[in-house]
Amino acid sequence: MSFIVENTGGDFERCPPGMHLARCYRIIDLGTQKKEYKGQVKFLRQVMIGWEILGTDDNGQPLRMKDGRPFAIFRNYTLAWNDKANLRIHLQSWRGKPFSQEELRRFDLKNVLGAFCMLNVIEREGQNGTVHSNISGVTPVPGMIKQAGLPPPVNANQIFTIANPDMEVFESLSDNLKGKIQGSPEWQKRSTPAKEKADFDDSMDDSIPF
Repeated sequence: MSFIVENTGGDFERCPPGMHLARCYRIIDLGTQKKEYKGQVKFLRQVMIGWEILGTDDNGQPLRMKDGRPFAIFRNYTLAWNDKANLRIHLQSWRGKPFSQEELRRFDLKNVLGAFCMLNVIEREGQNGTVHSNISGVTPVPGMIKQAGLPPPVNANQIFTIANPDMEVFESLSDNLKGKIQGSPEWQKRSTPAKEKADFDDSMDDSIPF
């Protein structure tokens, strides 16, 4: 599964390849999504994590799109916590150490909101010939960069859960992303919360730090 830049409207500008300083600003509950791979169909509960790129180019200038906004890049994760789950693997790589057994019991994904990291962005051609900007690694920010001072955030932090939807955040999402959420069984059953499965935001312990 690749990290793919989402077209949020206007001219599509892909994040350039390279190692970039980034900050997590968006966590979106996608609900259960249908996935097909090599003829197999699965229904997986997913969450999207988004970062804003706050690094500089080779000339030391801030990386920005034509309209002055920072590039953004996103990843859809299956909401799983076993030792082979991409979500757990990337969070451990991001923090630079594995989770302890106590931390593995429960983890609040909200703890990564606003956290900085380094994203290794590469270009990869998809099956239809379209070139995407993908992330091949998530690592901690080096101490030298922290000592020099991290840049101020540009995008406001956003978190959206289907169980307790913030409709202002929902309306700010792209039509494609809103359609994904609205197509999930959790969204369609949101008027009967007693029958809905617990949302990731409701089932994790606020006291555990990232």
